[in-house]
Amino acid sequence: MRFLVTGGAGFIGTALANRLVQAGHEVRVLDDLSAGDPTRLHPEVSFTRGDVNDIPRLWTLLQGVECVYHLAARVSVSESMLYPRDYNTVNVGGTVAVLEAMRDAGVRRVVLSSSGAVYGEQAQQPLHEGMLPDPRSPYAVSKLAAEGYLRVMGMRWNIETVSLRIFNAYGPNQQLPTAHPPVIPSFLRHALRGSSIVVNGDGAQTRDFIYIDDVIDALVAAATAPHVNQRVINVGSGVETSVNDLIAAIGAAIGKPLTPLYIRNQDRGVSRMCADVRLAAELLNFKPKVSLAEGLALTLERDPRFALAAR
Repeated sequence: MRFLVTGGAGFIGTALANRLVQAGHEVRVLDDLSAGDPTRLHPEVSFTRGDVNDIPRLWTLLQGVECVYHLAARVSVSESMLYPRDYNTVNVGGTVAVLEAMRDAGVRRVVLSSSGAVYGEQAQQPLHEGMLPDPRSPYAVSKLAAEGYLRVMGMRWNIETVSLRIFNAYGPNQQLPTAHPPVIPSFLRHALRGSSIVVNGDGAQTRDFIYIDDVIDALVAAATAPHVNQRVINVGSGVETSVNDLIAAIGAAIGKPLTPLYIRNQDRGVSRMCADVRLAAELLNFKPKVSLAEGLALTLERDPRFALAAR
């Protein structure tokens, strides 16, 4: 098959593009490099630097494409509080641009990388797809809006659409910006340096951490699975882990107990998050394989930023 991966030089996009090429597919990547690194892409990936809102460029890249993976997005909850207009432009506007270009080019299916953040604060866990979303950040709002555009425009324009609500993905080579870094690589860096691990709140808040290889399994399956049109599907580990338990797991992985520094007056985000993955099992034959302990060990082994320091 021939694929276009928007945001394909990012953390998830690179892993996906490389997996697809290794399976014998033709892959084109579009990325503006605001957070991506094209040097990690397989040599057979065709890379184009550009803006996801550039419809003429999208028309060119979509010629002959059978499925689009739309991963181009800004992805930080905390950053979105500071720059909501940018998140709307990229995450919502970019989705509309991709759909318009797909309509014109006659592409049959799009798989959206959405987020478990759309659920917000819920009284019950695990979180299932039938729950009413309650987004608590501009980032979450933008992802829910993108899902809505997929549903409506897909129905109107005869495009098959699948939205995967990916929970807290992690693994080797995850971007680690100075501001608003993702939690696992940030904690690993501080732990290996012997510096303080700062926790917002009391550390009792929970998340669903899913290793990158498991995420890619779900994405690959969504491109060809039957009976997924117009569906929203959770992609997570199905395991609820507190931040305190994550810190303990990182300490075990590096062989050193860690003492966190709690900033109790800081916003800790939603209190609990855990994905119900039964629908993914049914529709995508998806079963997460990598435990948190295994995933942390693989990250330490395969990420050059951590591998040397961990020895």
